[in-house]
Amino acid sequence: MIGTKVVLRHRMSAGEAHYAGELVQGAYIVNEWGDVGTELAIRLFGDESLFVGYSEVRYTAPVYAGDWMEYSGWIEKVGNTSLTCHFEAHKVIELEKNWKELGLADSAANVLPEPVLCAYGTGTLMVKKEFQRPEAADPKFQEDLAAFRAGTLK
Repeated sequence: MIGTKVVLRHRMSAGEAHYAGELVQGAYIVNEWGDVGTELAIRLFGDESLFVGYSEVRYTAPVYAGDWMEYSGWIEKVGNTSLTCHFEAHKVIELEKNWKELGLADSAANVLPEPVLCAYGTGTLMVKKEFQRPEAADPKFQEDLAAFRAGTLK
C-alpha cells in the first residue's frame, strides 16, 4: 500500500433509495469511490486527477436507505501518470428493520458488531506529468512512492 488508507463516511438518505424496499443502487457506491480516489490522487500527486475506469466492481451485500456506509481505498500501484487503487464499501450502522414489532421509534438504529463488506473494486486514475505537484502532496505518500519506485516498499 502506498500512503495511508483514505476513508469517507456517508449516511444513505431516503432520496438515494432507488429500488423497492429502500434499496440503494450499486452505482452510488462507485460514485463515492470516485471521491476516495480523488483524495488519494491529491495526496500522491497534488492534483484531483481524472478517473480512467474500473477493472473490477463486485457487490457483496445490499445497501438500504438509513445505512451508514464507510468508503475506503488505498493505492496499490503507481505509474508515471497513473495510480491503481483498491476500493471497499462497508456498512457500519443500519436502521432497525423490526422497529414496530419491537416497540421502538422508526429512527432506531444498530451499530453493527463488525462492518459488512458491501462492495469492492479496483480503479485507475491519472494525472498528467505537467499537472503533478509533489510539493503540494502528502509527505507520507511521497515517501512511500519513492520506496515503491526503489522496490523497497513491502
